Amino acid sequence: MLRRATWTLAALSFVACSSANAQAISYVTLKGKTFYVELAETDEQHTNGLMFREHMAADRGMFFIFRNEYMQAFWMKNTLIPLDMLYLDKKFRVVSVQSNVPPCKADPCPSYPSSGPAMYVLELNGGTADKLGVKPGDSLEFHR
Repeated sequence: MLRRATWTLAALSFVACSSANAQAISYVTLKGKTFYVELAETDEQHTNGLMFREHMAADRGMFFIFRNEYMQAFWMKNTLIPLDMLYLDKKFRVVSVQSNVPPCKADPCPSYPSSGPAMYVLELNGGTADKLGVKPGDSLEFHR
């Protein structure tokens, strides 16, 4: 009985630690389509992004939130799937789009900059922005 109680406490501790480190899930609406997104708000989350993911569902993505609006540049180190990077200003308007960015297979990895100051970056599966016809000036709705 003591062994079962110890195992249960260990399992509950693991779940609590996992939950504390999990990224919040929110959703965005772009061109009438809803995407459920993981939020990347901390420096560590910004750095890790979608690294080492082998696939991502068509209605999923990652939404990066920065403290200030400034020129952004992302890269694809250790990212295994092609991505679209949508750079957005503080009013959630698309500043620029980097479409179908391929995974980086060797160092140094190229960077993919915004064409103007951005406070948010939305990463979606590669080719999604083209399918939706996303272009600079389009608006995104963010729901926390």
